[in-house]
Amino acid sequence: MNNNPFLHIFGEVLFDHFPDGSRVLGGAPFNVAWHLQAFGQSSRFISRIGADPAGHEIATLMDGWDMSREALQTDNEHPTGSVRVLIPDGEPHYEIVTDCAYDFIDSKLLEEKQTQGILYHGSLAIRNPVSRTALQVAKARHQGKVFVDVNLRPPWWDRETLLPLLHDADWVKLNEAELIALCPDEHGLEAAMQAFCAQFDLEILVVTRGEQGAVAYDRQQHFVTVEPPASTAVVDTVGAGDAFAALLLLGLSKQWPLAVTLERAQAFACALVGRRGATVADRAFYRAFSEQWGL
Repeated sequence: MNNNPFLHIFGEVLFDHFPDGSRVLGGAPFNVAWHLQAFGQSSRFISRIGADPAGHEIATLMDGWDMSREALQTDNEHPTGSVRVLIPDGEPHYEIVTDCAYDFIDSKLLEEKQTQGILYHGSLAIRNPVSRTALQVAKARHQGKVFVDVNLRPPWWDRETLLPLLHDADWVKLNEAELIALCPDEHGLEAAMQAFCAQFDLEILVVTRGEQGAVAYDRQQHFVTVEPPASTAVVDTVGAGDAFAALLLLGLSKQWPLAVTLERAQAFACALVGRRGATVADRAFYRAFSEQWGL
């Protein structure tokens, strides 16, 4: 695997617990880092686990996947993150446990050197002021681009906390419902996207639309759309957005054309929803895409 010191992934790692009693490793930033590692792009994953069996299991799985634990902290007081996933009518809903280890990422334990490249973060891990401060410190030391992956999980977000993050962003990904929630006065998807990009001075905005695919809008005022094939088999949609985000990061870091990046992100997300859970531990699953894309 190629070491890439230019990808910095900040946020939660946790276990998703499903109705049938099974559990799957997850957390949007962790899923993104996992996928990038499988595509040969090591990242600096900044998070925190508990000093408990779940945390030990995460560390072991990361080692087995060749992921760096250099910026993974261990918390002796708070448990490893967990989420209860409910899937009524095929759409996942999440009950997110509070005061988990990832809520307490310690800014004093972060490297003090300046970083470059791309810093990715979501919006869930900063629900707690401790991790929010750590993100502010990481961003203050970062001299590259910032990618914000919006995850509005009620009641764990508010505008007062989220809007400054968006103002700091170069690239933003969210879904259509989240765009409507943040741009309620605009009528029509394209008008809302244009207003959102103008408000936050973004280089690229990507809006995912589930079965309808995704739309991107860039600073050159170009819209790019992509749609999934009608034959897409769906096992569960948990982590589909994270798979999409990982490929956006891969394309941005590799400087692929936006249309190519969107097409590959859609293809990868479509393949992932045919599997259970947000990550895949089968290297052959990723190898097929790597060979197709010449990675």
